[in-house]
Amino acid sequence: MGEVGPDGAAGGGTAYEDGARRLSVTFDPGTFRVADARRLAVRYLAESREEPWPDRVVQATQLVVSELVTNAVKYGSGPVRLSLAVADGVMSVTVRDGETALPTLRPADPGRVGQHGLEIVAALSQDLDVRREPTGKRVTARIALR
Repeated sequence: MGEVGPDGAAGGGTAYEDGARRLSVTFDPGTFRVADARRLAVRYLAESREEPWPDRVVQATQLVVSELVTNAVKYGSGPVRLSLAVADGVMSVTVRDGETALPTLRPADPGRVGQHGLEIVAALSQDLDVRREPTGKRVTARIALR
């Protein structure tokens, strides 16, 4: 929907589509930090309804955003697009990047060092959707709000 600066203040877009409030930002991984994405998610949650969300929802959303954006920056290519939407009792977190190689969910292995991001996202989400697109890939995690 729009570009956003590192402070998360400039140009991000929020709109209502199909009864959902959505925030989408596109950023260059070289100038945007993962912490900026987490702050945008918290701000989005704060602005998406009048009463605060339960801590569980805020923390799960922050962690899912953090893991998906980290993976896109670390393993992806080109600009990264983060989209957040709340509808029908679900928070959808979608991250797109220009890399066509799809991440795979590995079986739990407490002895493995690193590469647990998708495992964490799957544990916090009611479902996880990974798809190749003509310009790269899209990863969507849906977090139950109730």
